[in-house]
Amino acid sequence: MKISGNTILITGGGSGIGRGLAESFQALGNQVIIAGRRKELLESVTAKNPGMKSVVLDVDDRAGFKAFAGRISAQFPALNVLINNAGIMKGEDLTHSPPDTSIAEQTLRTNLLGPIALTAELLPQLTQQPFAAVMMVSSGLAFMPLAMTPTYCATKAAIHSYAQSLRFQLRDTRVEVLELVPPYVATELMGPHQAHDPQAMPLPEFIAEVMQILKTQPGAAEICVKRVHPLRFAEAQGADKYTEQFRAFNQFAAAAFKTGG
Repeated sequence: MKISGNTILITGGGSGIGRGLAESFQALGNQVIIAGRRKELLESVTAKNPGMKSVVLDVDDRAGFKAFAGRISAQFPALNVLINNAGIMKGEDLTHSPPDTSIAEQTLRTNLLGPIALTAELLPQLTQQPFAAVMMVSSGLAFMPLAMTPTYCATKAAIHSYAQSLRFQLRDTRVEVLELVPPYVATELMGPHQAHDPQAMPLPEFIAEVMQILKTQPGAAEICVKRVHPLRFAEAQGADKYTEQFRAFNQFAAAAFKTGG
């Protein structure tokens, strides 16, 4: 991926990984547009980063995507990079009776249907650019799920699969398809405690390693920092080893969340 001279739209760009990517890409000479639901937060970020732009977008509201894509295309005709980063992660108790599927439905709309629909709306513009890229943000949990967040993990596994299919279908175009695979990073994705969890990878370290990979491995299809390798490549160790790691991983996670850390 070309890392400078782009016009980049980043969903969920007001905080966490999205904001980290936005500020790093802007520092490399890109025009960055951050999108999100909270206008005040977006304006606060752009005020601290002169030249950065912001647009309000709720990726859960797919009905407005066509109009949004039209506005973006008109305002930023040079837009050539889309980073689908927005997402939610909530715990679910699948043993609860009667079952409550509201979290699952919201997670599917935000994490999977939203990125698919937005990508579809912007592809006509992206394919007309001299160079373009779509980056889908999945998760290490796409490859070894965290049992307490089943739908989140399922959507990230689907994003991984979708990115592979999209990459193949666009192989004869000028649009690259990349997948960013984060580990457990110190953001507020699951609440304020996560941003201070010593078990989480510090956000600045994660962003720095991601940008280094993009700089030194311009042809990389998957962006995997070293911290995520145990999750990303767990299955390659064989079924027995994977099952053992899955149990240990989820028992550790359940105990950590129970104690608040």
